[in-house]
Amino acid sequence: PEPYRVWLAEIMLQQTTTAAAAPYFERFTRRWPQVDALAQASEAEVLAQWAGLGYYSRARNLLACARQVSDIGSFPDTEAGLRALPGIGAYTAAAIAALGFGRRAVVIDANV
Repeated sequence: PEPYRVWLAEIMLQQTTTAAAAPYFERFTRRWPQVDALAQASEAEVLAQWAGLGYYSRARNLLACARQVSDIGSFPDTEAGLRALPGIGAYTAAAIAALGFGRRAVVIDANV
C-alpha cells in the first residue's frame, strides 16, 4: 500500500471502527487521490467531508500533515520522521513505516 493511503486509513481508524471509517476513506481517496491534492484543500472542505466521523482535531491535523508532507515532497520513511508530522504518534508512525514502507516496526495496539 502507498504511504498516503496507509496514513489516511490509520488517522481515520483512530477510535473509529472500520465499518464507520470505510465510506469516508473511499470518499477522501476519490476526492483527493494523492497527498498533494489533499494539501490544496481548504479546511472547510476537509471538515465537510469529515463530518460525522468525529474527533475533528484529527481532520485539522490531517490537513496540516498533508500540507507539511507536500512541502517536503513525500512522507518520511522512518518512524522518527513520521512522528515529527502533525497528528502522527508512535502507533501511527510504526503502522505507516511497516505497511507503507515495508520497514520493521513494532506496532503496539491497546486493543490486543
